Amino acid sequence: MAGFDKVVSSYAQAMAGLTDNMTIIAGGFGLCGIPEGLISQIKTMGTKGLTVVSNNCGVDGFGLGLLLEDKQIKKMVSSYVGENALFEQQLLNGELEVELTPQGTLAEKMRAGGAGIPAFYTATGYGTPVGEGKEVREFNGRPYIMEQSITGDFAIVKAWKADRYGNCIYRHTAQNFNPMAATAGKITVVEVEEIVEPGELDPSQIHTPGIYVDRVIQGQFEKRIERKVTRS
Repeated sequence: MAGFDKVVSSYAQAMAGLTDNMTIIAGGFGLCGIPEGLISQIKTMGTKGLTVVSNNCGVDGFGLGLLLEDKQIKKMVSSYVGENALFEQQLLNGELEVELTPQGTLAEKMRAGGAGIPAFYTATGYGTPVGEGKEVREFNGRPYIMEQSITGDFAIVKAWKADRYGNCIYRHTAQNFNPMAATAGKITVVEVEEIVEPGELDPSQIHTPGIYVDRVIQGQFEKRIERKVTRS
């Protein structure tokens, strides 16, 4: 990469430097706004012992579910087991460590990590297994548990458009976990539908400034539906 131009031409370049036992923060919710090509590249690389932080783990044979097939994921930090039978099987067999985290807490863990905030207090999870072993403090008569923030070696993110400087716009519900994830990686890689030239994006519409982004790659997306429901 030269200067501010963060565009790479191959998935191998996009995920260069990923090694065993690293932590990956992945944007997306279900199958909405997931970096499909970057996930496929991780499968191709065969990297193992990974800790993956994401709302859920895709579905069988697609999204992050691909990484379960060869047992590349050692630990999942997520809020939802989802529609993934292999995830459930590996969890129950003790082959996959899972740290279930309330959804809002998970989002804040990413946001706080990206903002350089090491920990925060939340009432969510107090008095449940989520809060076991965690520091408790009382504010205005209400108990709160302390949650540590999350950062990762890599953050993989899906955006709608980005310019060559890495400024990103997400489309509709793909804004889910992607903006928070993008801030929390030591190396942030964004997979986009369209790359435009600097100045083409309205500055007031940019969701993730390029300062957070290290690499940008244009991908092709299947955009599956997680569970199709139709009228009978």
